Amino acid sequence: MAGKAAEGGGWSSRTAFVLAAIGAAVGLGNIWRFPTLAGENGGGAFVLVYIGFVLLLGAPLVLSEILLGRAGGEDAIGSVRNVARKSGRSESWKGLGALQIIAGFLILSFYSVVAGWVINYVFLSGADWFSAIASGDPFAGAFNGETQDEITGRMGALFADPVRLIGLHLLFMVATVWIVASGVHDGIEKAATWLMPAFFVLLVIVTIYGAFTGDFGQALAFMFTPDFAKLSPQVLNEALGQALFSLSLSAGGLLTYGAYVGRDVNLAPTAGTIAFADTLVAILAGLMIFPIVFAVGLDPAAGPALIFQTLPVAFNSMPAGALIGMIFFVLIFFAALTSSISLLEGPTAWVIDRFGLERRTAAMVVGGSAFLIGVACALGYNVWSDVRPLSFWGIFENADILDSIDGFTGKIMLPLSALLVAVFVGWRADRNLVEAETGLSGGMFALWRLLVCWAAPIAVFLVLLFGLFPGLLG
Repeated sequence: MAGKAAEGGGWSSRTAFVLAAIGAAVGLGNIWRFPTLAGENGGGAFVLVYIGFVLLLGAPLVLSEILLGRAGGEDAIGSVRNVARKSGRSESWKGLGALQIIAGFLILSFYSVVAGWVINYVFLSGADWFSAIASGDPFAGAFNGETQDEITGRMGALFADPVRLIGLHLLFMVATVWIVASGVHDGIEKAATWLMPAFFVLLVIVTIYGAFTGDFGQALAFMFTPDFAKLSPQVLNEALGQALFSLSLSAGGLLTYGAYVGRDVNLAPTAGTIAFADTLVAILAGLMIFPIVFAVGLDPAAGPALIFQTLPVAFNSMPAGALIGMIFFVLIFFAALTSSISLLEGPTAWVIDRFGLERRTAAMVVGGSAFLIGVACALGYNVWSDVRPLSFWGIFENADILDSIDGFTGKIMLPLSALLVAVFVGWRADRNLVEAETGLSGGMFALWRLLVCWAAPIAVFLVLLFGLFPGLLG
């Protein structure tokens, strides 16, 4: 049994764990960030490199984090400390667990704000579809009668309204806290077993819609016809960073979830399933979004505006756009919620194990603290729009509050933590303990160990280096 955080002994089945872990990995990074980066970096070449990085580096690191959690049996800090003890190493390695918990906590604070934007568009698109039904045309385009400027202007109106931003942020955080406070079985597991199947059904529906109503051929060519001339060092670095980010590595969730896994679960194929499902979602997200974008002649390299501005404009001119728009934003909400649950569970488990608090209280304390930081992020778009908290640091000098936290965690904390995981599991943890936890043997264990000991540290170090010194990329 894991530490005090896992009432009842952890996951009820391997399926429950896989769904929860996939939920942790699948989030805004797949639905929003992957299509954005693919669009900005030329499509096919980026996609091919991304898939390679997931298989060769992401999956081995997923297995590394899960095995640390199961071998340690507590929260992220306690698990790493316990494995260090069993391996005869310094307990100072527990700092790796602390780094993950802090990173997950900080990511949750701004992730909830962005998820609030998603809720805003769930409300808008839902009201839009019900309005279409009331007018007798349930298959109307989204935001019928509005101009392109009016549709894209909705995002600016949201950013200019601090009360609405904070209210949506609060709504999402309350939902996350409520699920985590309900426990591993009654909260996290039930949410995953309901939300993830629903998410995949909605994802397939919108992808099929895009295939029949959009320009599916152009989307396929864009995503799977690589132009290797576009494989610059910047593209390689973006692809590797996305592979690590999208798998929810180094944010404390997978390590904590691993502590709840039973001894009857073979971790190696489980980690492979998680990595495969996460990559499949990213690919489907591209096949869902790009046909719609190409069909109406919009720019696939629209950047972060792709989801909240470009696609609503596309839905405006497409049949049943109001209905599909609502489904689209609901599925993004599901993905955001399952990821935020894992981000909150990591620090909550530590508070429970460290201070002996009751789960509900711990979840409220951690969630409430993250909410307050998120309020500052929300105000950074209006009242505090001129605040640049890391302006003294060249790479963050123009970043607002949310982008500063996002950049600091994404460019520094996550790759540093992933690097430490690779070094600890590959070089410092007891080899027999690691081999027993992976369930691998012979050539497969040797291959996995080669990737963790050598390929992963080198690659992640480059992500960290180029994140800190982007000028090195030329």
